[in-house]
Amino acid sequence: MALLLPPVYALFAPILLQVLLQWRVRATVLYRRVFSSAAIGLAGCTASVVFHRLVPDTAVLSKGGAPPILYAVACATLFALLNTALIALAAHTADPDTRWRDVLWDRESVLLDVVELCLGVLVAIACGLNLSLLVLALPPVVLLQRSLLHAQLQAAARTDPKTGLLNAAAWQREADTEIVRARRTGETLALLIIDIDHFKRVNDTHGHLVGDQVLVGVAATLRSQLRDYDVVGRFGGEEFVVLLPRADISEARRVAERLRHRIGRMAIPADDAMITVTISAGVAIMSIHGDDLIELLAAADLALYRAKELGRDRICIPAVQPPPPTPPTDPPPLPPAT
Repeated sequence: MALLLPPVYALFAPILLQVLLQWRVRATVLYRRVFSSAAIGLAGCTASVVFHRLVPDTAVLSKGGAPPILYAVACATLFALLNTALIALAAHTADPDTRWRDVLWDRESVLLDVVELCLGVLVAIACGLNLSLLVLALPPVVLLQRSLLHAQLQAAARTDPKTGLLNAAAWQREADTEIVRARRTGETLALLIIDIDHFKRVNDTHGHLVGDQVLVGVAATLRSQLRDYDVVGRFGGEEFVVLLPRADISEARRVAERLRHRIGRMAIPADDAMITVTISAGVAIMSIHGDDLIELLAAADLALYRAKELGRDRICIPAVQPPPPTPPTDPPPLPPAT
């Protein structure tokens, strides 16, 4: 549409698309649909204006000349860059603590955008040749949609629907993999169990919807403060688990204290008040408090309960029990005198 029709079509067509998505696919909050329409429309209109300036007669696109095709590819890239930049700017403005890398492309989204843009250029060329060729373009479009749906279903099976973190089963699988790797390479590894203090009080006082916002806020803070290869998930209720590869006891304590400090500064709006929460955490270190996932979870859980007993809003590490003394052995009897 942006390559073959006047720019005004690329500006207003996303409105109809978002209305259809809201009505027939999945209803969501209205402002998201409005902003998506604006971002896609502005990016598409800009790309269309640039292409029509470079190629006044769009019919030459279907003649196979190199310059028009290169211009089409460049304008498609411009559309992707502008659309992503607008969405990322809005996401980062809504949550300034979010890292830019989390709101920009990852490898999968880059691959998907490249496939979509290439397919869009090919469809534009085919339409210029003959509109009936759209029938041939339909199967790859359907295949792309089905592959995208499959990826979404895979992601949904691994993530917690409220927080977007790994669910308990997916976290355990990835944690087991990291523990096996650490055991093979001899590297250190730490495990954190984090619990939101007095979370039931938040639900009872402000309602479960506000409680869900607190969970989302804590999850976003965890993601923003951890490394890309740290394994973070929701263990259930108000408990979260974090696996820190290559972290020793001092690094694990430092990370846990930073998380406690950041979450303690977080404020969630509710009615006319701002809700703040604190966390307690238990820390366990591989080869010190356990050698497998079950032992590490048990040690971190005991440390978490210790943190709660001491007044909450604190980090605890299990005490390392000294090995039991070995009983003295009797000296061997002397041989009989001759």
